[in-house]
Amino acid sequence: MRTIDDEQTARWNGPAGQAWVEAQAVLDEMFRPFEDLLVEGVSTERGGRLLDVGCGTGSTTVAAAQRLGAQGSCVGIDISDPMIAAARARAEREGVPARFVLANAQDHAFEPTAFDTIISRFGVMFFGDPVAAFTNLRRAATHDAEVRFVAWRSAAENPFMTTAERAAAPFLPNLPARLPDAPGQFGFADASRVRRILAESGWTGIDIRAVDAVCTLPESELVRYFTLFGPLGLILREADEQTRAHVIETVRAAFEVYVQGAEVRYAAACWLVTARA
Repeated sequence: MRTIDDEQTARWNGPAGQAWVEAQAVLDEMFRPFEDLLVEGVSTERGGRLLDVGCGTGSTTVAAAQRLGAQGSCVGIDISDPMIAAARARAEREGVPARFVLANAQDHAFEPTAFDTIISRFGVMFFGDPVAAFTNLRRAATHDAEVRFVAWRSAAENPFMTTAERAAAPFLPNLPARLPDAPGQFGFADASRVRRILAESGWTGIDIRAVDAVCTLPESELVRYFTLFGPLGLILREADEQTRAHVIETVRAAFEVYVQGAEVRYAAACWLVTARA
């Protein structure tokens, strides 16, 4: 029987992971406000042993390593082989001694009390068993460690993120539905659920704060963006050429409200979550 974790592993080692690698420069720039928010909160006085959960292609891990300097030790973990390969190449290219682990943070055998800071930029919403995952991360944390992550608020508060699937739905009846509380982009939309997950995992001093940021991407990258990512990106590659062309035209028109000249701008509604081990 195929588990949620199996599905996530297959997804992020398949087209979804490869899409992130292909578009990493655009995505990193688009999510820069949240990377900056996380990295600016990394204390250089805590000991400098940092874990980046769901590190993807390594942008946040490398930025944290640059902030901590030579005294720091940064590790990124992700289940996606293509993204971890890209992260390792990035660190080598930028001369940063960050280390990357290909594994699932939910059950990876971390060294106990190995980290005094744990961060994540949109990487913790995909766990099949989030309580088990955050329990495992707490074991990997020192007794006074801090976890600090950014997760999306609700789909209703982030209409940009569902524009493509809403516009394409009449033409693609098999579009995957987003299920409340299921692993995925909006899996941590319910703040009370997030608080409960952390509390049951043994974390304390939980603080959940709404943060909003304006994100941008070049208009020239818009079509590539919505054809690669989200539910539409997963299914569009299976459509025939005529349907695909019609969907792209329709969806591009639906995004026009976000286009300002050569730039696409939208408001991203997220949670900034912090807690102590």
